[in-house]
Order: sequence, then C-alpha cells, then structure tokens
Amino acid sequence: MKARALTVLLTLITAMSLQAETKPTSSTELATVGGGCFWCTEAVIERLPGVKKVISGYAGGQTANPTYEDICTGRTGHAEVIQIEFDPAVISYEKILEVFFEAHDPTTLNRQGADEGTQYRSVIFYHNEAQQKAAAQAKIAAQTLWPDPIVTEVSPLPKFYVAEKYHQDYFRNNPNQGYCTFVIKPKMKKLEQKGVIPKG
Repeated sequence: MKARALTVLLTLITAMSLQAETKPTSSTELATVGGGCFWCTEAVIERLPGVKKVISGYAGGQTANPTYEDICTGRTGHAEVIQIEFDPAVISYEKILEVFFEAHDPTTLNRQGADEGTQYRSVIFYHNEAQQKAAAQAKIAAQTLWPDPIVTEVSPLPKFYVAEKYHQDYFRNNPNQGYCTFVIKPKMKKLEQKGVIPKG
C-alpha cells in the first residue's frame, strides 16, 4: 500500500514539474495541437528551428488527470496532443500550423493510419484570439493540399495534462521501437524529402 502511494506521489510530482516546463518565457509562446499519435507529432515538430520544447499530453476531454490507459479506452474525450514552446522571432505560429497540416492527414475523422479512436483526432487548441484566427486561416489554406474535406477541430485550449514521462521525446529515446521504425521514420523521411522539416 505504501509502495503504491509512493508511486502515485512520484507520478504527480513528475507531472507537476513537467507542467511547469510548459510555461512560456517572456520571449516565447505556446501552441497546442493534436494530429494522431503524439509520438509522431512530437518527433516532427521538434525538428523545427525556433521550437524550444515539445511536451506530449492530453486535452479536450472530461476526465481529470487522465492516464494513458484511460485515454486508450476512448471514453475520456481527450485527444493525444503536444504543447509546443516556440520563439516567434524564429518561427511563426502560422508556420507551425503549416507543418502540422503537412505532417498528418486532417481529412480522416478520429483516425490516423491504423490508429483509430477519438484520442487520435486532428485538433488545434488555440491559446488566444490571434491563434484562433490564424488556425481558421491555416485550415482554409491547407484544404488546397487535400482532396477531401478537412475535419480538424479548432477549439479554445482546455486544461492540458502532461503525459507520463516515458512518452516524452519518445522517438528520440526509442528510435528502433517497432512503431518508430515502421511509422515515424518513413514519415520523417518523406517530410525531409519534401523540405517540410530539416534533415536530422
């Protein structure tokens, strides 16, 4: 019982410390998006110059303090998302959204490839009115890239919950894991070849 209580306490402390890391400095801003599995979205966005930090997490649902196991049931309403701290003097919010729309299929409802469920939905959670307008414009612009209608949700940012520590920098820390080898690496290579992200 004591061991379980200690584990829960350590998990909460880790989450709180990660939560603090997502606060922007006076010279940075935050963006929050979801485009399928956050391992993949995180790996892509981390490549962009001007991106200071990317934190994987959950947002958009009704369950407080969800775990990955909760999310996987599809009953929490949360999406797998990433919160991005970026320097707007180096990369604009609009550019991040441009890459976001290139890096996943925004026309498939609640699905990316073999990953299916509301937790894998395409979503932009805006932090302010300027981001709301930019997201709406980016969605219209991205429609020229896709033959089917874009179904990306654009909503105000709800509470963001930091995902478990093992999800953070997942591709960087587990490049030879099966999903990373067969899904993320080919996607990264394709985006590199198209010039969407710089080569790693």
